[in-house]
Amino acid sequence: MASPEPNTRDATPGYRALLRNREFAGLYAGFTLTVAASTLSGFALGTLVDRSTGSPFLTAVSMYGATFATVLGATTLMSVADGSRPRRTLVALQAVALAGACAQAVPGMPLAARFALLLLLGFFQSLNTGTRMGLLAEAVPASAYVPARSLMNITAGGTSVLGFALGALLLRHLTPQGLFVASAALTATALAVTAATVRERSIRPPRRPGLRETWTTNAALLSRTGPRALLLNLWVPNGLIVGCEALFIPYAGENAGVLLAAASGGMLLGDLTVGRLLSAAWRRRCAFPLRLLLAAPYLLFALHPPTPVAAVAVFVASAGFAATLPLQERLLALTPEQVRGQVQGVESAGRMTWQGIGAAVAGATAQVLSPTVTITGLAALSVCVTIASRPYVNRARWAAPTSPRG
Repeated sequence: MASPEPNTRDATPGYRALLRNREFAGLYAGFTLTVAASTLSGFALGTLVDRSTGSPFLTAVSMYGATFATVLGATTLMSVADGSRPRRTLVALQAVALAGACAQAVPGMPLAARFALLLLLGFFQSLNTGTRMGLLAEAVPASAYVPARSLMNITAGGTSVLGFALGALLLRHLTPQGLFVASAALTATALAVTAATVRERSIRPPRRPGLRETWTTNAALLSRTGPRALLLNLWVPNGLIVGCEALFIPYAGENAGVLLAAASGGMLLGDLTVGRLLSAAWRRRCAFPLRLLLAAPYLLFALHPPTPVAAVAVFVASAGFAATLPLQERLLALTPEQVRGQVQGVESAGRMTWQGIGAAVAGATAQVLSPTVTITGLAALSVCVTIASRPYVNRARWAAPTSPRG
């Protein structure tokens, strides 16, 4: 069914108007609490691993390794995101997250068991994201989708920063197990909020989620030129620039914090501007320039700029991450309603996976080449991908949504 045309009253809904929608407010609050819990849990596990092993590699994997498990969820059981009882599914996945947070709080658990639990929770978290985003597309009108995603992106970034700062503060008084307990409490609150505010969607056609259903939909999605081009633009340029960011410490040393702060500030500005101030028509026009903006300023790193100049370049470039919003909006418009949750889950999982790939490729390349050469090369490659795929992305806007089974 085609989405109704937005009327003049809801053409550009603000964040306050969105939060007055009880169901969106519940999804948003549950998402925010989940991000906070995940941040505290990751910080606690990273601290525990660092104290136990002293290995920078294992510490990094413990904090970010769960992102690699998301691709497993996207390729196996992501079809559960579009089941006929999505509220029940989301509540069940939140309960799994709570059980995992409580398990991590058990003292004396072997590190191997903790890593296995980390990957398992990453798998279920990808299903959680797909289900939540599928419900989001139904809880708000089409005209409110981009502002809603913008608000959630901004909150996720801010919550992560505050979560790491709070974790560092709490560790002065608590053990890592204490942080795991705090994470479990936040997860329990997210579960309660989700159960109390999200309603069941009885309008969905009955489906039988499973491996076959997931593969069928994914194959149909990736076989279509338009959606495939959109996914490529959502995954690869982002991942390559995250690889650039992963080299800030070896590139800038003690000044790396300035570059990281500049990246966060630029991302916040981009999401606010694109998600809140631009109309749908302007978002479509700005998607390609923003994707170029994401990478082009990093080419200045070839000249070894001083830290203030590099920070300005990073700030400006990071605003380009907001190109994700119009690309997600277009992907949603091309997606049949009955598989929206799965497609958005695949998009999110792929983007996170490519960010991990970008960081890994950047680190491995910088072992052979210098961080400066690697950053410049990744930025140039991102520009090339954006330009080469532009014709296919432009054509995607004219593609008619069809059933993945058709």
